[in-house]
Amino acid sequence: MNLSSFFIYCFIVAFSPGPSNIVILSSVQNSGMKKTLRYIAGASIAFFLLIAASVVLGQLLSTGMPIVLPILRIVGCLFMLYLTYQVYTMDVSKSGTNQTASFTSGFLMQFLNPKVVLFTLTVIPSYVMPYYTAGPVISAFVVAVSLIGLSAYMTWAVCGSLFQGIMQKYRRTTNTILALFLLYSAIVVSGIPELIKG
Repeated sequence: MNLSSFFIYCFIVAFSPGPSNIVILSSVQNSGMKKTLRYIAGASIAFFLLIAASVVLGQLLSTGMPIVLPILRIVGCLFMLYLTYQVYTMDVSKSGTNQTASFTSGFLMQFLNPKVVLFTLTVIPSYVMPYYTAGPVISAFVVAVSLIGLSAYMTWAVCGSLFQGIMQKYRRTTNTILALFLLYSAIVVSGIPELIKG
């Protein structure tokens, strides 16, 4: 097993901008760290459950994903569009802020984002299970990947907290930029760019 390739892949996927990371950044700006931690808790638990599911379901996932992925893309795209609206209107909608920074929102985001689902459900079966079969070893990798995900979310939250003054000063601009990133993520998740490319 190529450990360096495995960890590089995990870090790139976890730390690169994505819907969850963008919502975390925006939530810190508008709701503060305390409320954002609820979102992070939901996202982290869902992330762990998806990785654990990949170990339990193993081979079944490789045959089932082509059937589930189109539905997941549509639902995920719609959910991200909803979050885009929530992020864009955060400074004028207190209830939207609370909903976006909720545990449930963080939890659902992971299950509705095909990028996260495909990563979590394939990383252990693809990288680890061909080389290791012992339960404790596989469990250690599940925990390691989950901790990488949690560290990425916390890093985005801390960065949001550090730059909160600047983000608050330019709240409308910041919310618009973050909403556009989420909109872009929704378009990518929908599969439209792939259809255009043919």
